[in-house]
Amino acid sequence: MRENKPKGEVIFVGAGPGDPELITIKGSRALERADRVIYAGSLVNPDLLKLCRPGTPCHDSASLTLEEVAALMIEGTKRGETIVRLHTGDPSMYGAIKEQFDRLDQEEISYTVVPGVSSVFAAAAAVKREFTLPDISQTLILTRLAGRTPVPDREALTHLAQHQSSMAIFLSVQDMGAVVEALLEGGYPVSTPIAVVSKASWPDEEIVVGTLETIADKVNTAGIRKQAQILVGDFLDPAGGYARSKLYDPTFTHEFRQGKET
Repeated sequence: MRENKPKGEVIFVGAGPGDPELITIKGSRALERADRVIYAGSLVNPDLLKLCRPGTPCHDSASLTLEEVAALMIEGTKRGETIVRLHTGDPSMYGAIKEQFDRLDQEEISYTVVPGVSSVFAAAAAVKREFTLPDISQTLILTRLAGRTPVPDREALTHLAQHQSSMAIFLSVQDMGAVVEALLEGGYPVSTPIAVVSKASWPDEEIVVGTLETIADKVNTAGIRKQAQILVGDFLDPAGGYARSKLYDPTFTHEFRQGKET
């Protein structure tokens, strides 16, 4: 009788922004039991691979195509392997995972996703700021500048800037001048505070702060060309003040506390 081999699975894991301690417990446990790892070598901290069992095959996907990545997954799962596909940050942001899901669906291969800490939140932590301040902004826009990957016209940075909300811009620091031009054209005042956080949470993290008037020159001087978050908005420097949160206001009543008149 032919023995049926158990069918393997693929686990997409968010590696976090860089600091190996910022991977989730669930993500680290997936790495610990993985039979094979396919990781984004140009972005993922290689120290995370130390969580794997000795001898675990680890494939750097930096030079691979979708077809080559899929072939590794299909080959391994046919052997009953648990494969970890290790993406930087959180896989759902610019992770190109949908096309991988589609290929696995075609082969009827089981897969799950473990979320990770995005670099956008590591950048906010680095500058010690909150995106959503009462009376300042209650909206955060995550976007990017159009490049070799196009952006729909309705999502052009100039259009999004009209909202004047908090904004985090991925994958765009190499065109900092174009970013500033689009933000100004969209209506942000030239005095709007802006921060660029390079390699948030890595040992060589670098923070450059300024305004829309000064930031392009500062980024150019710092030589930052990739792996950086651009944070824009008055949340960075709420010069006019902001309102306290209702949640902790002693006069505010909610399900767990009766407010007191002052």
